[in-house]
Amino acid sequence: MVKPVQRLDELVDTEALSPGHSACAGCGAMIAVRQILMAAPHPLIVVNATGCVEVVSTQIPHTAWNIPYIHVAFENAAAVASGVEAALDVLEAKGLGRRHHILVLAGDGGTADIGLQALSGAFERGHRFVYVCYDNEAYMNTGIQRSSLTPLGAWSRTTPAGKLEEKKDLVAIATAHRIPYAATATIFFWKDLVNKVRKAFTFDGPSFIHVYAPCNRGWYFNPAETVRLSKLAVETRYFPLYEVERGVYRINYFVATPKPLEMFLKPQGRFQHLLKPENSHLMEALKQSVDRRWEELVVLSQRGKQAYAAMQG
Repeated sequence: MVKPVQRLDELVDTEALSPGHSACAGCGAMIAVRQILMAAPHPLIVVNATGCVEVVSTQIPHTAWNIPYIHVAFENAAAVASGVEAALDVLEAKGLGRRHHILVLAGDGGTADIGLQALSGAFERGHRFVYVCYDNEAYMNTGIQRSSLTPLGAWSRTTPAGKLEEKKDLVAIATAHRIPYAATATIFFWKDLVNKVRKAFTFDGPSFIHVYAPCNRGWYFNPAETVRLSKLAVETRYFPLYEVERGVYRINYFVATPKPLEMFLKPQGRFQHLLKPENSHLMEALKQSVDRRWEELVVLSQRGKQAYAAMQG
């Protein structure tokens, strides 16, 4: 069991990611990646799918990475990480190398859409790595097109009137593979995030963390609001913080009295149309979706408490 982190100085004291990359001001994804890298154990190998993080950190002939790093295609990050783990097993067995930890980074498109097949295969085979989806809810670096993690009602360049489909439940997909650990996290609650990262690396098998990463470019908000929006996403129950350890659900931040969802939506240009009377049906559908998911989580968490009590008794 890893001792929970309480202070920043308990984390790794060397930066795996250099300053000077070309991320947008207020980029939620890069804030998340830095927090994750500070919590991850070393030696560490990063496998990074094509996406925002790769684009801004590996502009030839420069790189922002101070550790072993592999840039791969949109669709095959989990497959490449599987191969890296298998190769390390062989080298270690022959006494030619030491065990490295493997961290996979991919956006929502590279995880929930294009990379889902490779991810499912890696989960099913049981490869030991930590897979992090940094979720900015659209294909941002290619022009703000919708992904399957774009929320109901949100504007994108391919859903100009608002997306009509609900957001995929990535953690449910991951846990359906019977992996040992899956969790959600976001950048405002940094202790929750870094402790989940540290915990994820302790399991002998794949772990999955879904990190909410606000994007001011695609969501149209003031870059100074990035961290506050990541907090409001949790406090409105839009993005609950929870973990699933060996099938047992646990809510990590119980929101007994949620703030109005409008507090999260109003600062974002992508939701402005929902605030108009003619789109009240979409707003109501989004609210119902948020409420339904929270109620489902509460039920799952209560079952988890009962299962834990039964094991202890």
